[in-house]
Amino acid sequence: MAAKNLTFINEEPASEEVAGLFSYYKQQFNRETIPGILHSFSTHPPLLRHMMDLAEEMLFVDGHLSRREKEMIATLVSAQNHCPYCAKSHGSFLYEICGSQTLLAAMMQCDLQGAGLQGNEVVLLEFAQKVNGQSQAVDRGDVERLMAAGWSELQIAEAIHISALFACFNRIANAFGLEAQ
Repeated sequence: MAAKNLTFINEEPASEEVAGLFSYYKQQFNRETIPGILHSFSTHPPLLRHMMDLAEEMLFVDGHLSRREKEMIATLVSAQNHCPYCAKSHGSFLYEICGSQTLLAAMMQCDLQGAGLQGNEVVLLEFAQKVNGQSQAVDRGDVERLMAAGWSELQIAEAIHISALFACFNRIANAFGLEAQ
């Protein structure tokens, strides 16, 4: 497999360590293929291992935020960052979870008003956009607004983590030249 900008490690010529990690991923996540983003991490096996742990323990599970809330943030931030690879991938996960084409389209267009969201969800997603685009401007007032909407500090912290992680993932996917599948 290759991205537009860089070639990365495929399953066949992979080192024993990378091949083992790819095999584990397929089994653990019930997938037949390895996503391009994981291939981009395979150039550095310790990073690949940590990214897989992060996916298994934080991204693809309910935590302080629900999986649905995480996928809304992932899709929205990815669309905001013009990352078609991540936006389409996580938009697909979002659709699997909620089944709403309206919500998916709204996240892909960064349209929080047209998504049929609850008020507290709008506040959370506006915050995620701010973390992504203007993190230096986040202040205690933002946190208090979220808390007034019913979000706990642990949920707010997780929203920051998810927003910032996807900002990073988006840059990696775009720089490697991963194409939406």
